[in-house]
Amino acid sequence: MKKIFPSVVENTLIADNIFKLVLEDSFPHDEFKPGKFLHVKCSKGLDPLLRRPMSICDISDDERYLTVLYRKEGRGTTLLSEYQAGEKIDILAPLGNNFELPAEYENGENSTGDLQKQCLTKKVLLIGGGIGVPPLYYLGRKLKAAGHSIISILGFNAAKDVFYENEFKSLGEVFITTVDGSYGMKGFVTDALAKIESLNDAEIVDCESSSDRTAHNRTSSRLRRTNDRSVPLVHEDHEDHEDAEIVDWEPSYDVMYSCGPKAMLKALQSRISSDKLAYMSLEERMGCGVGACLACVCNYNEGFERDKNYSRVCTEGPVYKLHEISL
Repeated sequence: MKKIFPSVVENTLIADNIFKLVLEDSFPHDEFKPGKFLHVKCSKGLDPLLRRPMSICDISDDERYLTVLYRKEGRGTTLLSEYQAGEKIDILAPLGNNFELPAEYENGENSTGDLQKQCLTKKVLLIGGGIGVPPLYYLGRKLKAAGHSIISILGFNAAKDVFYENEFKSLGEVFITTVDGSYGMKGFVTDALAKIESLNDAEIVDCESSSDRTAHNRTSSRLRRTNDRSVPLVHEDHEDHEDAEIVDWEPSYDVMYSCGPKAMLKALQSRISSDKLAYMSLEERMGCGVGACLACVCNYNEGFERDKNYSRVCTEGPVYKLHEISL
């Protein structure tokens, strides 16, 4: 951890009360890893006193620019939204732990006799809710660069809250849910999770080329990919086998990463088996951000305790195995 004073390059509104903040400084990838966060001093004075934790949304390939997406909702973030290009911001970073990426494996020796390591290709599921979506984008970019196959489920309250859909589409398949049904599938991310039958692209109906629906209507409410914002409908009713049994499928994937509100993460805990390789990043209010004040303490579930039965999200977290923490 270190204190830095990066310059603001961009601080713009991209959705309802959601701002994109781009900072310029030196952000080495081996230090600023996916899942870690910044502790941002939002004001130019002492009010408000406490910093705000914010996840890393992206870092440019040249390690020069770092992007943060944040919601303007209180005094601190309101002051942060007023920063202009060229101004500097006081930040402690990087903090917390990071997402564990799929493991490499040794694949024999190369011509010089050194062991070669390759990364097994994995099917990866990213599940984000609201302001928990940003850290998954940086993670997704790293995973795609390593050759993994990615599908994303992003949940929002309404159409006005949706952001970074196109950015996630550059990584792979994307499914959007909104609570009010104003865009994408009506419901929660767990509703989408229950209806995705497979991660195979061949089994996903393209909204722009679905003239032959009969071949695809073999399960109830199969999800459809939205290719643009003008196509809000992402499911269709079962048509050809009215008496067919409706099966609640779980998508095929090797590893799952999630970030979002506790209610969402708790729902994922109840739905996804503890045998699955799955991780979550907790959103938590923090005081000091360095483990001293114990304002962000949570409890381990039975069987996951370390040297103590509680965990400080700012230091031992914010990333945990999905079933590691009691929510």
